[in-house]
Amino acid sequence: MTPHAKWAIAGIIIGLILFAVAPWYVPLAIILLAIAIPTGAYLMLDESQRRRLRETRRRRQLGN
Repeated sequence: MTPHAKWAIAGIIIGLILFAVAPWYVPLAIILLAIAIPTGAYLMLDESQRRRLRETRRRRQLGN
């Protein structure tokens, strides 16, 4: 699992825990940011960078 995925999962877990102690909009904002920041970063890549990233992920899955 990549470090970025770990941060996203941690943000979602913290948001879910905060639902018990904070106003509803604070944990909701944290969860949305944990999802939106990696998505925005991916969308900012141009097509050649996205292609290279997909190839790297595919190689990692194959174990090469």
